[in-house]
Amino acid sequence: MNKTARGFFKPLAIGAPAPYRDLPSRVERMLHFIPPHLDKVRAKIGETLKDVDVIVGNLEDAIPAESKEAARAGFIELGKAHDFAAAGVGLWTRINCLNSPWHLDDVTEIVGALGDRLDVIIVPKVEGPWDIHYMDQLLALLEARHGLTKPILLHAILETAEGVMNVEAIAGASPRMQGISLGPADLAASRGMKTTRVGGGHPFYRVMEDPRADGDPRASVQQDLWHYTLAKMVDACAAHGIKAFYGPFGDIADLDACEQQFRNAFLLGCAGAWSLHPSQIAVAKKVFSPDPAEVAFAKRILEAMPNGSGVAMLDGKMQDDATWKQAKVLVDCARQIAGKDRAFADIYGL
Repeated sequence: MNKTARGFFKPLAIGAPAPYRDLPSRVERMLHFIPPHLDKVRAKIGETLKDVDVIVGNLEDAIPAESKEAARAGFIELGKAHDFAAAGVGLWTRINCLNSPWHLDDVTEIVGALGDRLDVIIVPKVEGPWDIHYMDQLLALLEARHGLTKPILLHAILETAEGVMNVEAIAGASPRMQGISLGPADLAASRGMKTTRVGGGHPFYRVMEDPRADGDPRASVQQDLWHYTLAKMVDACAAHGIKAFYGPFGDIADLDACEQQFRNAFLLGCAGAWSLHPSQIAVAKKVFSPDPAEVAFAKRILEAMPNGSGVAMLDGKMQDDATWKQAKVLVDCARQIAGKDRAFADIYGL
């Protein structure tokens, strides 16, 4: 059963900050994951801040069991060492899953040490709204204990079949919800999919044309394994006013395929994607920043229909209130990016 409308935005602990009624306006084209237990990675954070929108200190998958505590300590260290807010960069962490032996210490130690510096906690393997309700209450208690002045947001990873089934309820489980990411590797295992790839297509997942009368080879085209799930996730996020993200693309060497997968996600409505390697940062920045020509045309639509009503003809194409809404999405996105990134402000003429 859902909370009442009046109760949805009440703080869950005495002294905790009131939940946001609208998400903070932030550019989040790439969620750049780093292993914080590595000294050489932490040493480069100052330079990395110049290129990214979000830094995610990864404590979960890809961190060996013997390095979990070092990763947590390293994340706290880098969170204290740099002014992420001044750099316009989000400070996030992916904690260990709720049933792991490291989970509780991840949450309590990080919130206690970083407080208002921390923007978002990524929760892996979320299967239903109950997981979010637990995190919601726990964070409220910790915020109150440590005197935080702003709420820490939650981001869920969709990586089990049960989570996909419950994605609408997850998206609307709490005003803390910032967004949801697709987690293709764990989701593939949960579904029993026969692939070892992390995101992207598969050469065996194809459609084929009918047999040809001349007996020539039949054309076939590779399809996207993730289209259904991604579209379902985007709808759930959009309906609840939160953001959808494409997760990891594991083939770091194949930047062309990475770009195409990110572009598909962008066109479907995702706000950004994960970057696992510095080479993917530029790909995400390029893809999740609207095309300048598209922005220029969208600006023309808004100028031709200032109040969003009526009909206008531009370059032989009819524009109406529906295309005005589409144009506004593009221009609003471009304005937000231009406000953070001076290079794009010049490109967009904003």
